[in-house]
Amino acid sequence: MPAYDDAVFDEFVVPANSAVHIIVGIDDDVRIRESLGSLVESAGFASFVFPSAEEFLRSGMLEKATCLITDIRMPGMGGIELQLRVRLDRPELPLIFISGHYDDDIRRRALAGGAFALIDKPFDPGDLLASIHRATSKFPQGRPANQGDDF
Repeated sequence: MPAYDDAVFDEFVVPANSAVHIIVGIDDDVRIRESLGSLVESAGFASFVFPSAEEFLRSGMLEKATCLITDIRMPGMGGIELQLRVRLDRPELPLIFISGHYDDDIRRRALAGGAFALIDKPFDPGDLLASIHRATSKFPQGRPANQGDDF
């Protein structure tokens, strides 16, 4: 059973002329998801959080996101595999990794795959927000949720 209500995503439409940054967080730890959601919303962004990469991909939010924040190690699909899947449909989407489990191989793979930032857990909220602000500056007008990838 999903940890979210599918109807929320079906009805999430942003007017074409609206500038909104949608930040998506994915982490299997409920405390991290809650922290991410609160932090992102406190900075004025729209926030959606998911307990797994699979639930995120099923949600339809990939096409609406302006920035993706994900853990590296999660049950099921991990962050590196998610990065590979995301790059197929949204190669320009900034992806920020947060993890307490980096090793040289993971860092190399994440950076080779185009990671925007790698942030250690526990993360400093200011550092994460600074990375989000830099990442979203690629999309100064936000990303209207009902438009394609034409920027």
